[in-house]
Amino acid sequence: MTPNYTLSGRYRIVRSLGEGGMANVYLAHDLILNRDVAVKLLRLDLRDDPKTIKRFQREALATTELVHPHIVSLYDVGEENGMQYLVMEYVKGMDLKNYIKEHFPLPMPQIVDIMEQILSAVATAHAHNIIHRDLKPQNILIDENGNAKITDFGIAVALSEHTMTQTNTILGSVHYLSPEQARGSMATKQSDIYSLGIILYELLTGSVPFKGETAVSIALKHFQNEMPSVRDFDEEIPQALENVVLQATAKDPRDRYATVEDMANDLLTTLSPTRVGEKRFEPNDLGNDETKIMPSAQITAAIEAKRQADAASAAPESAAPAATTSETAPTTDDDEQPLPKRSWSKKHPFRRKVIIWSAIAVLLLGALGVGLELSRPKQATVPRVSGLTQSAATKLLAKHNLVVGTIKRVKSNAVAKNHVIKSLPTAHQSVQERSRIGLTISSGTKKISFGNYVNENYTTVRQNLVADGFTVKEQFSTSSLATGQIISQDVVASSNVLPSKTTVTFTVSAGSRYVSLKDMTGETRSDILAYARTNRLNIDFKRGYSDEQKKNYSYSQSPDGGSEIRSGSTVTVNMSKGSQPTTVTTPKSFYVKTTVPYQTTSLTQSNDVKVYIQDDTHLISSVYRDLTITRDTRLSLPFQLTGKQVGQYRIVCNGVVVAENLKVTSRDATN
Repeated sequence: MTPNYTLSGRYRIVRSLGEGGMANVYLAHDLILNRDVAVKLLRLDLRDDPKTIKRFQREALATTELVHPHIVSLYDVGEENGMQYLVMEYVKGMDLKNYIKEHFPLPMPQIVDIMEQILSAVATAHAHNIIHRDLKPQNILIDENGNAKITDFGIAVALSEHTMTQTNTILGSVHYLSPEQARGSMATKQSDIYSLGIILYELLTGSVPFKGETAVSIALKHFQNEMPSVRDFDEEIPQALENVVLQATAKDPRDRYATVEDMANDLLTTLSPTRVGEKRFEPNDLGNDETKIMPSAQITAAIEAKRQADAASAAPESAAPAATTSETAPTTDDDEQPLPKRSWSKKHPFRRKVIIWSAIAVLLLGALGVGLELSRPKQATVPRVSGLTQSAATKLLAKHNLVVGTIKRVKSNAVAKNHVIKSLPTAHQSVQERSRIGLTISSGTKKISFGNYVNENYTTVRQNLVADGFTVKEQFSTSSLATGQIISQDVVASSNVLPSKTTVTFTVSAGSRYVSLKDMTGETRSDILAYARTNRLNIDFKRGYSDEQKKNYSYSQSPDGGSEIRSGSTVTVNMSKGSQPTTVTTPKSFYVKTTVPYQTTSLTQSNDVKVYIQDDTHLISSVYRDLTITRDTRLSLPFQLTGKQVGQYRIVCNGVVVAENLKVTSRDATN
């Protein structure tokens, strides 16, 4: 398709956008509606198949029902000179594959936000009984505003019968292909969920979990190899977030999420403090040898059949005579063919004996090699048992024909009591079957003396403390200290604390420079936090209704965009809760009273107390009140709740949570 060609007298081709295994895509201009569109043409090798064309048209028309902000809109379906084409929304940006390459590592809140957009789109498709079947980052576009849009609905479904016979398609999609699809079984909604789990894995690690030189080797790994741990790649990834990857990519579809909505709901809370310490997800059936062996033969046979079919179709005239010659040669000349053989054997008896004895020797050597191979001890791969209880680890090792060896117990602030810290040999190593695997098991947490980190570099301190199990937060302040140095800390130096239960907030120097504040209206929470971190600003999030801005996007800020403010300043950003409900429920306002106990310490006579509140007007991620106490202190906490909403509060004294209620209602009000 050349530039300036006008398709159906309406869509003028501008340039090529790319070529795929199924179709070629062009940027075009709609001359009637005066807008840019994307035109997708089926490849030449698929245009002459009437069944494919009919299915393509039917499924493409069905795709017009998928109206969703995160699905590329389908505008038109047509045919010209035998060319089947789709006219779709043009998304200016890049696909998710390239977006990951350019922006990795992505902040975890942004990863969750992108996946929530994708999941909501797939949920809409599944509600219309449309299965994508080819979900991968290359089929997900990211526009200039960071919004995700899924493409190739319709084509993926319409051409599903070609997915295992198009060599290029296999090579392009096998990294995201579910085990049941690789076997040739019918794809289901759980197949899409598996692909979504692989996409989430790539967002977290920057690469796909399984690699290989051939499509078959990669497909085999999908249903034979354990999913690599994203926490092995980055220990800061919460276990709850890894569990979403593990459940979505379970080998057995029955162990995966029942629906995409279930996966979205689980993903939404993975960064919540309430899920800290969550156990690692394990499927009901940790392994089934039979389901691992059968697919390899099926896949190899399928691709071999494809290779033979391609060869036959590529050279039908030359292949047939060759086969005929080889089959009929022994019976072509009954009188002449045997004579040379008898003549040769009489003339060269020594050569004939050499050939016979050589063949016997080769057979004996082959038999010896087979015998040696069979006599070798069988090998087993050590499974990943870290995070499991001793009992669960023992059962998992037994399924891999391994036994528990020496058990060592040590204190650990990162692993729960009576859970495995590590194994020796470590996970994924190859050992002989029946080998003994040593386990190091946590005997519980231990208090450690908290250091004095004032004047040190925040980034270095944070990395070390997070590795020890602490939760670390930061707030900025103007200071004469160098940018990035710690001004103060809210956990008293030399106090004994449990890392897993301690949150420390550092006040970090923002230097003395001024920032020209940008307009953050219309941005997500993760984008705002990324901007604030880069410019060393504090953000105070508040929530309210907005008829002009959709839910979870900002609709106003103070100071306004364009203001000159000093680094370390606090910017208040109002996040939309959506449009004001038509039936307005009067919010309930009440107070909850609680007492903060004074903590005796030999280092200081005062306690540093921070109060966090979650209700209609406050977010628990922001400090509601910061005070210093020298005795037991009674506090009145104001709440405003609408309808059936529940509030939360958390009180932190010297870095340790001393009071918390995550389900505050008007019944908790005190007079």
